[in-house]
Amino acid sequence: MKKQNKVIQAHEAIKLVKDNNFLVIGGSGWGINEPSCLLKNLGQNYQNEKSPKNLTIYHCTGLGDQKEIGTDYLAHEGLVKRDIGGHWGMAPKMVQLAIDEKIEAYNLPQGVMSQMCQAVAANKPGVISKVGLNTFIDPRLEGGKMNSSAKEDIIKVIYLNGEEWLFYPKFNFDVCFIRGTTADLDGNITMEEEAAILENAAIAQATKNCGGVTIVQVKYLANRGELKAKDIKIPGIYVDYVVLDPNQMQTVESFYNPVLCGNFKAPFKNLKPLPLDKRKIVARRAAKELFPGAVVNLGFGIGAGVAAIAVEEGIIDDITFTVEQGSIGGMPVGGKEFGASYNPIVIIDQISQFNFYDGGGLDITFLGVAEVDQYGNVNASKTGKLLAGCGGFINISQNAKKVVFCANFTAKGLDLLIKNNQLFIKKEGSIKKFKSEVSQITFSGAYAKKLKQDVLYVTERAVFKLSEKGLVLTEVAPGIDLQKDILDLMEFRPIIAKDLGVMDEKIFK
Repeated sequence: MKKQNKVIQAHEAIKLVKDNNFLVIGGSGWGINEPSCLLKNLGQNYQNEKSPKNLTIYHCTGLGDQKEIGTDYLAHEGLVKRDIGGHWGMAPKMVQLAIDEKIEAYNLPQGVMSQMCQAVAANKPGVISKVGLNTFIDPRLEGGKMNSSAKEDIIKVIYLNGEEWLFYPKFNFDVCFIRGTTADLDGNITMEEEAAILENAAIAQATKNCGGVTIVQVKYLANRGELKAKDIKIPGIYVDYVVLDPNQMQTVESFYNPVLCGNFKAPFKNLKPLPLDKRKIVARRAAKELFPGAVVNLGFGIGAGVAAIAVEEGIIDDITFTVEQGSIGGMPVGGKEFGASYNPIVIIDQISQFNFYDGGGLDITFLGVAEVDQYGNVNASKTGKLLAGCGGFINISQNAKKVVFCANFTAKGLDLLIKNNQLFIKKEGSIKKFKSEVSQITFSGAYAKKLKQDVLYVTERAVFKLSEKGLVLTEVAPGIDLQKDILDLMEFRPIIAKDLGVMDEKIFK
């Protein structure tokens, strides 16, 4: 019997999604490995035909560009009933539907969601993990619910061998949208131009084993037998249909940049140094925690600048930077290509990366902060009406040997003057970041103390350390007034170290 040609048009593919389906979407933020063509067509079809309705969508990372792509293509009332996402901050239109209670909004840790795809593929009952304990993911707090419409408890606390664990029961996948670079006519998929592999193979396996429909978007087509066996990342036996999009972008910034997928190495000296500003000061002080041989993760935001500092100071080759999406080595890219790395040495799948992280493989992580409280708790997932979500933050922060939180001391309007290697506040930010209590617990200070983690909180004017008794102020920037510029702007009084030091003046040169 002649083999089926699996190539179909996008408008045909989205007709395979039915009312009330559970749709799994691959990809990462900023267009990385995102099946944008399929998502756009699905959204347009709903606008034209009001079909399909009441979908549950599941995406391990944030999808979008903070403007229009990603899950924002699906942000039409009635199309999505429930959104279970690892991160939300990339899709403001979908966030607004959650705020308006038009959908059920859930946020689960990115690593757990990635591992869930593997669990579903293998017909396991779900994922058992300590990730999320004592945070807003814990059902004794918020259970990962992001709005009032999310009423179902989808996480359980269980006890094994006398220890607490969280149990994330498995889902059933009806259909999936994932992406590769090249497909042959049998549906074998390669990813030679992708900046991340993610968990696409596991998603395809899981969907197939659930009796669902696997649809893969690609940029190129090849004839049968043309693809090398070791280059194939998703076997055709998992794939039902392939959709060609010759305009597929590698990221929102790049049609194809070989440096981001390891196909070409470019000198780091080609990169421009960061301007000396309030973000660079934080990154410079944080980078002092690096040491030769360290295996490091960088989060989105100010922390991502640590890699640029390592390049500037000529120590990039002494450190192994990693990103949760799967890159190892090179320099993680910040901004609108976060999730990719410049000159990666290795790109592995996201499940494997999180297995390494969860097992304690990280020496240090540098993560962003929205709020810190007197107990050492950190909120990085929800500020006011902004539903950002946790992404990989909880997996990473709970399991790294050392955690360095990076933030400016205040937000909204902060303006600094750097003069004679000293720091002065020209205009103070209107939003305090050091609160008596955070509005949502993304990182538990109490849990960190139980694990005996080394935890620092680095800002442009002060450095704090988590101790058994609370936050200890250990360093102050030269030129800063302790009372006026620090203590008066905190909703609690920290412990002041007896040997209170001055931040290295080289940071301010």
